[in-house]
This record gives sequence, structure tokens and C-alpha cells, in this order.
Amino acid sequence: MDGYTLFDTTLGRCGIAWSDRGIAAIELPAPDDAATRRRLRRALPAAREDAPPPDVAAAIDAIVRLFDGEPDDLSSVVLDMDEVPEFQRRVYDVARTIPPGETLSYGEVAARLGEPGAAQAVGRALGRNPFPIVVPCHRVLAANGALHGFSAPGGIETKRRMLAIEGAGAPTLFD
Repeated sequence: MDGYTLFDTTLGRCGIAWSDRGIAAIELPAPDDAATRRRLRRALPAAREDAPPPDVAAAIDAIVRLFDGEPDDLSSVVLDMDEVPEFQRRVYDVARTIPPGETLSYGEVAARLGEPGAAQAVGRALGRNPFPIVVPCHRVLAANGALHGFSAPGGIETKRRMLAIEGAGAPTLFD
């Protein structure tokens, strides 16, 4: 059964939605719980608010620990990518290899895909990421190290805070 729940982290109150195939969406802190619930239901319309099954509870615990500064690449978290286009899946697979505390540029991700001219397409794919933190799009920066293009609530400031929590420093360049 599709479900979702909200949970607290040091960054704020997050949300997670799941299906029988894995995590279907993650929401970083929004201005209020109602906004988080709306976004989760938009991602998985049949979902009902419920207690998470054991695998989802384990994912929540790992996310909370990561936001507490404990390094975890979250690679054990199973994602439901049935609705994710192939190129985005490939981008997300590369992003998931970036360890906490490290970053890559959009161009470096494109090069790892074997498509060195696809930095903008990588940026668009990461901007559509339904699994922030598990697919660590916040670890991808502009070529000059600038923070830009973070579509989660709080925008670039949230990205900066997440990088700082992970020990990647707090880049100060902005687009």
C-alpha cells in the first residue's frame, strides 16, 4: 500500500512517501506540514498518511543520522524509479556515488555519464529529483564551485546547510 509520513530532522520537518517498490518521494522541510503533505500526495496520489514499514523506517533513521552529521551514503535505500525517465535514472545513479562531504560539478557528472556536453541536461534532471538527500543533488555544484539550481524549499541556503552538515564546507559563491 502506498503511504507517506512526516519526520523531524535537524534541518526541519521532512516527508517521505513509499510504494511497494521503494521510496517514491522525499520532501525537504517546507514552510508548513500541510505544504509537505500536498507535495507528497502530488508525487504519489494514492498514498495515505501511515506509519512507515520497516524498510522505510530504516531509511528515515539513516536520513536523520545523516542530517545529524553521521556520514552515510544512503545507498541501501531502495527507490521506486518506475516513473523516472532513463536519463534521469542515470544521472541519479551517478549522484548516488558522491560520498557525503564531497562534491562534483554538473560537467563532471555529465562526463561520468559518457556525455561530456550534457551539464545543463544534468542540471535539469537534478532539478526534477524526487528523492533529495537519498539522491544527493545538493552535492552537485557549478563548475566554479558556485551553489545554484537547488529547487527544494529554502533553495540555495538549504543546499549550503546540507553541505555544511556533511562537512563539505559552505561554498559562498552564488549565481
